[in-house]
Amino acid sequence: MGKATTIQELGLQELLNTGLTAHDAKLLQIELKDAINGGFSSNPVEIWRQITSRMLLKPYYPHSLHRLVYNSVYANYDASVHGPPLYWFPSELDSLQTNLGRIMETHGPKLLGAAYQDPITSYKQFHKFSVQHPEVYWSIVLEKLSIRFHQPPRCILDTSDKSKHGGTWLPGSVLNIAECCLLSTNEEDAENEKVAIVWRDERYDHLDVNKMTLNELRRQVMLVANALKGLFSKGDPIAIDMPMTVTAVTIYLAIIYSGLVVVSIADSFASKEIATRLRVSKAKAIFTQDYIIRGGKKFPLYSRVVKATNCRVIVLPAIGENIDIQLRKQDISWEDFLSSAKNSPRPYNCGAVYQAADAVTNILFSSGTTGDPKAIPWTQISPIRGAADGWAHMDIQPGEVFSWPTNLGWVMGPILLYSCFLNGATIALYHGSPLGHGFGKFIQDAGVTILGTVPSLVKSWNSTGCMEGLDWTKIKLFATTGEASNVDDDLWLSSRAYYKPVLECCGGTELASSYIQGNLLQPQTFGAFSSPSMTTGFLILDDHGVPFPDDQPCVGEVGLFSIYMGATDRLLNADHEEIYFKGMPSYKGMQLRRHGDIIKRMIGDYYVVQGRADDTMNLGGIKTSSIEIERVCEQADVSIMETAAVSCQPANGGPELLAIFVVLKKGFNTEPDKLKMIFSKAIQRNLNPLFKVSFVRIAPEFPRTASNKLLRRVLRDQLKWYQSKGKGINIEETPNPDKSVTNIAI
Repeated sequence: MGKATTIQELGLQELLNTGLTAHDAKLLQIELKDAINGGFSSNPVEIWRQITSRMLLKPYYPHSLHRLVYNSVYANYDASVHGPPLYWFPSELDSLQTNLGRIMETHGPKLLGAAYQDPITSYKQFHKFSVQHPEVYWSIVLEKLSIRFHQPPRCILDTSDKSKHGGTWLPGSVLNIAECCLLSTNEEDAENEKVAIVWRDERYDHLDVNKMTLNELRRQVMLVANALKGLFSKGDPIAIDMPMTVTAVTIYLAIIYSGLVVVSIADSFASKEIATRLRVSKAKAIFTQDYIIRGGKKFPLYSRVVKATNCRVIVLPAIGENIDIQLRKQDISWEDFLSSAKNSPRPYNCGAVYQAADAVTNILFSSGTTGDPKAIPWTQISPIRGAADGWAHMDIQPGEVFSWPTNLGWVMGPILLYSCFLNGATIALYHGSPLGHGFGKFIQDAGVTILGTVPSLVKSWNSTGCMEGLDWTKIKLFATTGEASNVDDDLWLSSRAYYKPVLECCGGTELASSYIQGNLLQPQTFGAFSSPSMTTGFLILDDHGVPFPDDQPCVGEVGLFSIYMGATDRLLNADHEEIYFKGMPSYKGMQLRRHGDIIKRMIGDYYVVQGRADDTMNLGGIKTSSIEIERVCEQADVSIMETAAVSCQPANGGPELLAIFVVLKKGFNTEPDKLKMIFSKAIQRNLNPLFKVSFVRIAPEFPRTASNKLLRRVLRDQLKWYQSKGKGINIEETPNPDKSVTNIAI
């Protein structure tokens, strides 16, 4: 590779080579020179700040141009000295208008004393205060959310019961969290005409978005709640297995409003997985649809559900008002289900069932790649934590429009719902596939201001060019979770809205939130986290369980402080103590909580989550993570769509062997032997000169869980099988073969 071109050396021809028009290239060249000569020519961070603050890089410019300028600015930047390169910077004025900024301005001088300066400068101090005094922080934030207690708590946190690692939150309080979602956060909302939900069906992309006001949502929830009360008793578990539609959201709220418990099941599951979740949760009934309409195709759903259970199924039509399939005798159509409530004297008036704060309202499940998935109960405190993190880190304010393509079967579904309704924002739902132009047009037409993503979805948008010609400039921030981000894909995403921040989020269903996350008060860097979430404390532990010093660059397993509002204190089908606390070290008399992530803390106090502890490998006596290797390999050649790094022990012993599974971009046909050489050089240059790639496999796609998490375990099993067969194997001989593997190099 030749020497990288710096921003000072960037010429007109190089701008033209990206596909920029001659007029735009000449204008941009002048503007870039002006930004560089603004007194910051020796500081790449300040040059990039000038370029983005002046909005020199337009969203409609070719992505290759954005990539060229970004890489040129940081061509000679040494991340090992200065920390990761920054791309977004908070402004002093805007910081004062954020949710966190406002409470810091109000309470900071009192809580931090003379040390308080402003929201940006004092963020770390305020975060540290929130960890040390969570009861003070939560007493402030609870007043900002739409939380109305039927009976207020005796205190915020009671730690007198030493058998509870995290104490008891909001003891003595009684409420109904679904009722809180139906309350207006603004008394000035005339007759509750605030828009609560906007949505569109994918086959109607040419029409205006649909809207439902808060008052209309409340009426629909009351109707469904009345119907539920006629069939079920308080505490009954009721499952939902359907796409995240307006009706699904209504059913979710109505179940909890009625004192019942939601059982969350993703609509992508096969009958076996559905049956497991219904069995573990002891569900009394399940809501589903006759079909799923996605990407213009019709997929059966009811038939999958009935193979899984004999319990009552309430069936909704995917299209129109009537289902067009034959139901079993014990099952009931949506129309018949609602008829009893509609015929009652007061169909749209139903009282909420109030319960203690620690009452279970939702049963969610872990991915469950082996054995039964963990059944994770959410109490009424869990939604408060999720919504509060959205309030603090994503700055969700009344009037925001928030979209995140997800499902009620996964943690982001309920978190999205509560983050919107408890913060007075509008939830934006697209009834269809998020992979194409139709979804992007909905984001534009609905005026979405916060867009949540997963990295593989962004990668698809970037590689297919399906979002070209759309205006996403109303978006104030993006969020991403679920897997490791790709810097180039996030560069593309951020550039769609004049370089708004892409906030990384990492947490878990059992936490009801992210333990580490970006925010709007700290500069952001692509693919990394800037801070633990508010009130969250954690340590990074070495191989012996000893914590590294604070602020020291390091790599190790994360140990969470056990005082964590919203985190589980029980599991329905597993030993909570054994899974989360057994074997974890203590810190200042407090036993740490296991989460299982390997974290890298970099210079500047930025973090990268390097995968699960079981995704690490030992190469030549050096511990490294799959994600770290994948980051390097995905930047090594233009043909690479994504990679998965796994290792296995040789049959006759010796050091672990490194294998790279590869998905190529459309139109490329690179040979595995060539990639093997390219990957080895890139890894040796960027990570460690002793690392060597032993195997390369090419596949059109990777095995994943229904929540889109990469199944490296499956790839490891395949690698062991390949090893046992040697070169020139026949894939069809593989036990449960992955037919996606089409090429092999050893």
